[in-house]
Amino acid sequence: MSKTAALLFLGLCLFSLPAYADKGDCAVLLHGIGRTKANMDEIREDLTDHGYNVINIDYPSRNGTIPELAENIHPEVKKFLKGRKCKVHFVGSSLGTLVIRAYLSKHAPKKLGRFVMIAPPNKGSEVADFTGETAAYKSFYGPAGQELRTKLDYDILLGKLKGDVGVIAGDRSIDPISSFVIDGPDDGKVSIESTKIDGMKDHIVIHATHTFITTNDEAVAQTRYFIENGKFDRETAK
Repeated sequence: MSKTAALLFLGLCLFSLPAYADKGDCAVLLHGIGRTKANMDEIREDLTDHGYNVINIDYPSRNGTIPELAENIHPEVKKFLKGRKCKVHFVGSSLGTLVIRAYLSKHAPKKLGRFVMIAPPNKGSEVADFTGETAAYKSFYGPAGQELRTKLDYDILLGKLKGDVGVIAGDRSIDPISSFVIDGPDDGKVSIESTKIDGMKDHIVIHATHTFITTNDEAVAQTRYFIENGKFDRETAK
């Protein structure tokens, strides 16, 4: 192959690479209360496969208040971002969304990207109101569980919302007892209405339960779509 032909071939290969190949954006993932980072694996794999630098954090979700948990993850996020000049996106599930919100109120990166909230209790949860005083609830969910009550002012507790925020809510439940105490359509832990938050850029409802929403194919796809477009994909929504 001649030098000219080789250069032409290389140019064609580079031109045909997917658009995300040189993106270099970063993403920070945070699971919900009582879960582990394995709960966010499908989202991690999808973002990684599409060219993102991803950190999927395990944190002691039952061993502190929401502001304390935000400080707990700071060293790991700081270490991950050291030396990187990437735009930083955040993806949280359930309690993880509130921890991220508290984190961003104090430690927002200079190049803050988009923030996807999956099944967030943005107005608290009636389930926490109903069972919050029981010994079993206090033992399992710890201090953060007490901060999931519907009467709390999250603007005071967590600070003002930052970043372009997209909210994914579920409308399926496998917990009829919890759903009984929740007003309106819900995912078994939070109502669709309580996932909404002033200042969000977009909101979408998918057919998923609170427990399994992060492993739902549509939730995974919609998460990346919002990060890349600042809105959800309603053309392919089920």
